[in-house]
Amino acid sequence: MNTNWLAQPCAALSEASRAAALARQGQLTKPPGSLGKLEAIAVQLSVLQGAEKPQMERVQISVFAADHGVAAEGVSAFPQAVTAEMVKNFARGGAAISVLAKQINATLEVVNLGTAFPVGPFPKVRDEQIAPGTANFAQGPAMTGVQLAAVLQAGRAATLRAKQDGAHLFIGGEMGIANTTSASAIACALLQESPQLLAGPGTGLDSKGVAHKAAVIQRALDLHRNNLTQPLDVLRHVGGFEIAALAGAYLAAAQSGLPVLVDGFISSVAALAAVHIQPSTRDWLLFAHTSAEPGHQRVLAALDAQPLLQLGMRLGEGSGAATAVPLLKLACALHNNMATFAEAGVSDKL
Repeated sequence: MNTNWLAQPCAALSEASRAAALARQGQLTKPPGSLGKLEAIAVQLSVLQGAEKPQMERVQISVFAADHGVAAEGVSAFPQAVTAEMVKNFARGGAAISVLAKQINATLEVVNLGTAFPVGPFPKVRDEQIAPGTANFAQGPAMTGVQLAAVLQAGRAATLRAKQDGAHLFIGGEMGIANTTSASAIACALLQESPQLLAGPGTGLDSKGVAHKAAVIQRALDLHRNNLTQPLDVLRHVGGFEIAALAGAYLAAAQSGLPVLVDGFISSVAALAAVHIQPSTRDWLLFAHTSAEPGHQRVLAALDAQPLLQLGMRLGEGSGAATAVPLLKLACALHNNMATFAEAGVSDKL
C-alpha cells in the first residue's frame, strides 16, 4: 500500500460562486454585514460547494477509534479498556456524539482501526483493525510505514464514502485513550514547541499528571528527534491510528471538494498534519470550537483559524463540531431563504 494519492492536488475553489453569493448577500433585506459571521459562513460554504445557495442537509460524521501504546506510561486518567467500551457506547447510541448526530440528523459511522480490547460486531461499527493499537512511542516508533499508509487510506475511504453519498459536510471524530498525548507530541514536532506548553489534562489529569505527561512527550521527542522533520514521519513515530486517519480524511476531502468542519484539539492537530502534507487542504477546513485543552489555541493560531464557538468543551468524538452544525444550517437558511429588497418590496438604502 502506498501514499502517492497524498500528492494529488486539492479541488479548486469556486470564485464564481463567491461573487454570486456576495451579490445575493448585498440584495437581502438587511443592512450589509448585520448578520455578522453568519454571512461570511454562508459565502464560504457557497465557495466550497460551488453553489450560490449552499446546502447543509446531509452531514457525515465518521468517528475513528484506536488505542495507543503510550498509555502504558500512565499518561491518562482512564484505563485503556475505555476505548473499546466507548466504541460500543457509540454503536448503542449512548455517547454524546451519538445523541448530537441524532439531533442534527447527521449520518454517524464508527471506524475501529485497532482497539486493545475486543469490540465485537456492531451494525454501526466498521471493523478495519490494523493492530491492537499503536506501539509505545516513548520506546520506539508508534507504527510502521505500512500501518501509516493503511490508516491514511482508511480516512480517505471514509471521506470518499461521504462524497459518494452526497454529503454537504464532513466531520471527523476520534476516540482513543492517551490520544491527547499523541496529539500533543505531533503538535510539538510540527510547531517546534515545548510539551510544557502543549500538554493538557486530557481526560482529567491533575497538575502532577500533566507534568508527567509532558515529560513522557519530551522523552519521545528526544528519542525520535532525527525522524521528525517531515509530517508523515511525525505521524509514524509519535502519531495514533485515529489521528492519522483524520489527517487522511481531511486531505481526501479537500481533493474531492468536500467541506470539512474540524472538531477540537486532536482533530485540529490532525488538520495541522494534513496542511503540512498538502498546504491547500487548509482552504477546505472550517473550525467548530476552541477546546479547553491548553494546546488548542496554539494549533489554531498556526492554522490561522477562527472557530465558531467557545463553550469550554474538551470531549472529542466530533462533539464540538456537531454542536456547531446548527449555526451552519442557520447561515444557509438565512442566505437562501431571506427575501431580496426587490422581492419584498422594501426600499433599498440610498
